[in-house]
Amino acid sequence: MKTVVLLSGGLDSAVNLKCALDDGEIRLAVTFDYGQAAFEDEARAAVAMVERYGVRHTVVNLPWYRDLVANPLMGKGAVGEYAGGITSSPADLLREAWIPNRNCVFLSIGAAYAESLKARGIVVGFNREEAGIFPDNSLAFLEAVNQALKLSTLSDIEVVCYTIGMTKAEIVALGVEIAAPLDLIYSCYRPSRDERMCGLCQSCVRVKAALAENGQLEGLAGRFAA
Repeated sequence: MKTVVLLSGGLDSAVNLKCALDDGEIRLAVTFDYGQAAFEDEARAAVAMVERYGVRHTVVNLPWYRDLVANPLMGKGAVGEYAGGITSSPADLLREAWIPNRNCVFLSIGAAYAESLKARGIVVGFNREEAGIFPDNSLAFLEAVNQALKLSTLSDIEVVCYTIGMTKAEIVALGVEIAAPLDLIYSCYRPSRDERMCGLCQSCVRVKAALAENGQLEGLAGRFAA
């Protein structure tokens, strides 16, 4: 399948990138700058990935999000630390990182690129684990968007996610199996000081636990500051 890949540079998108590459032709990888605090690190990770595989890449700027959202993900307020494990309620975790309609906006832009590039699919990095917190990571959301795309595109474009039913640990296991670029990921809510992930935010804690469950954390421990 010919696809456009939405590439944040994090674990889920890295594994979906490699799945899409193994499954067909990637016409374009798209990274979004919506004012998130970690954008430069995410973009650096995404660029390293596309350079490894020779994939065309672009950055889409959405500066207006800075005027709409004031939360820790956007660098406004303290990012929660979860060294002892994530015990906060889903509602609190959601408030820390919620960007209104973000994935719908991303997918609409991806669909425009896909139709213009004669691609069939838009590849995203969703997962079952985070769908319990972020409703726009869920299978129900993916299916709803695909229904809308039947009316908003003329090319039978669909959203594709190879990890939609997986936990983070299962995604790492798949990544190891297919030689995805796990060594390049940046899955952190904070900007780095030395190109390392903080290791303490909710995103880092999930990724570290998934790596550890698959025996991969020791080899990648240097990617985390804590």
